[in-house]
Amino acid sequence: MVFSSILFLFYFLPAALLLYFIVPKCFKNTVLFLVSLVFYAWGEPVYIAIMLFSTLFDYGNGLLLDRFDNSEGKRKAVVVVSVVGNLLILCFFKYSDFLIQTVNQIAHLNLPLLNLALPIGISFYTFQTMSYTIDVYRRQAPVQKNIISFGAYVAMFPQLIAGPIVRYGTIAEQLISRKESYDKFSDGLVRFCCGLGKKVLLANNIGFLWDCIKALPELSAMSAWMGIIAFAFQIYFDFSGYSDMAIGLGKMFGFDFLENFNYPYISKSVTEFWRRWHISLGTWFREYVYIPLGGNRVKLSRMYLNLLIVWFLTGLWHGASWNFAIWGLYYGLVLMLEKTFLLKLLEKLPRAIRHAYTLIIVLIGWVFFSFENLSQGISYLKAMFGANGFMDSHFLYYLTSYLPVLVVLVIASLPKPRGLIQKYCSGRAYIIIPILAVIVFIISTAYLVDSTYNPFLYFRF
Repeated sequence: MVFSSILFLFYFLPAALLLYFIVPKCFKNTVLFLVSLVFYAWGEPVYIAIMLFSTLFDYGNGLLLDRFDNSEGKRKAVVVVSVVGNLLILCFFKYSDFLIQTVNQIAHLNLPLLNLALPIGISFYTFQTMSYTIDVYRRQAPVQKNIISFGAYVAMFPQLIAGPIVRYGTIAEQLISRKESYDKFSDGLVRFCCGLGKKVLLANNIGFLWDCIKALPELSAMSAWMGIIAFAFQIYFDFSGYSDMAIGLGKMFGFDFLENFNYPYISKSVTEFWRRWHISLGTWFREYVYIPLGGNRVKLSRMYLNLLIVWFLTGLWHGASWNFAIWGLYYGLVLMLEKTFLLKLLEKLPRAIRHAYTLIIVLIGWVFFSFENLSQGISYLKAMFGANGFMDSHFLYYLTSYLPVLVVLVIASLPKPRGLIQKYCSGRAYIIIPILAVIVFIISTAYLVDSTYNPFLYFRF
């Protein structure tokens, strides 16, 4: 089940909200936990056992950390067991076939693949349960002794399938005591509608252009650049739309999740881009991998190694394929260069040049990300740089067809329109913004009823 579906919008969500608000406060976490299990089981009736095991596993580890409060050695052993256990689960289901294929290629073997289906959201909830035990071990978060409350944290359907990655420490208090209100619910509803519009009206429309262009037998440079620009907009509005929906749903249930995107395409360096894109993932890797490795408090060579390790793992987190690893290392190398000298150089250049540099680097990166077949990705890069000519009739056709959509996407990816809406709606925002949200919801629903094209890119992660 996905948020951008008639089933979710008109059946599951109203039922979940009704149950949540009619029960007494002491049962709200129970309802949230149970409806989240139904949400997950709808698409994963078998793999729900994996999520429940992860929940019980790290709930127990948290209790052990509390029990061994005076024994640092035992506490360290518990957190190691937690981390290793979670990584084994993640690696088995997500990377088994990738490792087998790699061994087969290197050793010229023919070992059979396991062909395991990837449990939806496993990359997100394993990271969340690990953050719980690590935070409790560090004494940065209290141990959760209520299994239902902990289960609600792990299985919470608003952020289960696509994040943002919610660290336990950020909502520990909210699990115990949170306050639902009309204002918070209405803010959440508006945010949800905004995210739904991003996903259905923007991401889906431009995603169809990307599918058309990458299916062409031969691409000119202009067509190739248009295609990867389409993908860049698709993945941004797809994922940020889902994050907006998750944050909005969280507010409707009384939770405040941290932001996950902050207009990344306005960045003037790759460093800035990754402070604005998938913020929760970047924060997770910084807190639980980069800093424990020594971060930037070590000699220069070790810091570079730390960066490469973090970005290699970041790439693999996105998928069990070498293109994701290369994508991660690509950004690791770029960030190394920026830390060494590029950032200082960029500061001396005009804003437009810095922005253009960032967009070119990011768009090239999206090629590595989007093509799991490396040879296809390399061919696409060659096309971008003129291997098949500069322009063709396909470019002109798609440009004239999608120019209005592209203009809307550019405007929507900038913070200025939001500021203008807030400025001109000042004093009347409580009327105008909900009306706009309702209009977006109605149009999005009509689109879902009429269209069969509704992909969700982050399902595979």
